[in-house]
Formats: sequence, structure tokens, C-alpha cells
Amino acid sequence: MERDNLMHGARTALNQNMEMREWCELFLKERERESKAEMTDEEFEKFWKYHKPEIMHAGAAEAVQAYKMRAK
Repeated sequence: MERDNLMHGARTALNQNMEMREWCELFLKERERESKAEMTDEEFEKFWKYHKPEIMHAGAAEAVQAYKMRAK
């Protein structure tokens, strides 16, 4: 339940702050790219296009936390 509340709060923040959203999207995309190293750039871009919404949703809380910690 707590995880769902964190995710919901993070998604709300991402929808209200475009700078944060762009940073978090890039953070999650780079992390996902590292785990899909066997894919060509073209394959990965196609993968990202179709899986971005679920990756953004699942990783929202972690990405927002990383965004807040980036300056420290």
C-alpha cells in the first residue's frame, strides 16, 4: 500500500513538473538501455516507444527520488 502511495505521488509530481519529468524519463531510459545492451539502437528505440508508459509508471518513485538526490 505504501509503495502505491509513493508511486501515485511521484506520478503526480511528474505530471506537474515538466523539467522533473524530462530528467526522470531520461534517467529511466538510460537505466533500461543498460539492461538491454544486446539490442541495437533501432531495436531499443522501438522497444522504448511501446514500453515507456509502463516503465515510467513502475519507476516513477525511484526516478523522482534520484532526481531529488542528484544535487547532493
